[in-house]
Amino acid sequence: MPKLPLFWGLHANPPRWLARALALLPFVVLLVIYFYASHLRLLDNPQDKLLPSVGQMSEAMQRVALEADRRTGQIVLWHDTWVSLRRIVCGVGLAWSMALLLGLNMGMYPGMRALLSPFLVFISMIPPLAILPILFIVMGVDEASKITLIFIGTAPLLTRDILLAVSRIPPQQIVKALTLGASSAAITYRIVLPQILPRSFDSVRLVLGGAWLFLIAAEAIASTDGLGYRIFLMRRYLAMDVIIPYVLWITFLGFALDVSLRQFNRYVFPWYEVEHGH
Repeated sequence: MPKLPLFWGLHANPPRWLARALALLPFVVLLVIYFYASHLRLLDNPQDKLLPSVGQMSEAMQRVALEADRRTGQIVLWHDTWVSLRRIVCGVGLAWSMALLLGLNMGMYPGMRALLSPFLVFISMIPPLAILPILFIVMGVDEASKITLIFIGTAPLLTRDILLAVSRIPPQQIVKALTLGASSAAITYRIVLPQILPRSFDSVRLVLGGAWLFLIAAEAIASTDGLGYRIFLMRRYLAMDVIIPYVLWITFLGFALDVSLRQFNRYVFPWYEVEHGH
């Protein structure tokens, strides 16, 4: 049996330069395949819109990122970005606030857990996109329905994850605090809450992908601005030179939010990063 390369075994730990090279390799392969396929299609038909060249995408992005729209006077890319980020931050922020409150108290108080846990499981099983028409009918197609969809799609998962984090708190801490005369509220909000806060931000990182999905769906169905709206508007004109850069831009925004939350945790809760080996 041939020996595996030194960086590919069960206990292998490749050097940093090799790890970075391996991380970049799939992206390089994907780009090479795309550019080669684009080159072949454009050679056959210079007007082909399916796989635009880098030059075509650059020209399209210059129009939407640097030139004001003649109808609205706004720079389209930055306006769409601001609108979508505002919606996702509001929806996820509200979900995090409620999840932190409910998850913490459900984890600490068995009575509250018995009351709300079955309902939470039930809500978390409802596909959020299935109730999107209901939200539009009840709340209209303005900001409230889009933010509510993001809230409904992320709050139950955040609550359950925070509840699990509370359940992992060593019971010895609670017993010692009670022995020293601490009240239930003091234990909940001064001992347990600081320990689960960094985990709650990690939970937000985990649900951001779903939050973007709900946002794009809501904007695509009923909106007049936003990144999702622009992508589905351009679909009508087969404008792949705009759609592909928009998809990459959304990916970059999601990555930037994830990195920002991770750096926030490292800065504010360094003990958590050391403890969990992040």
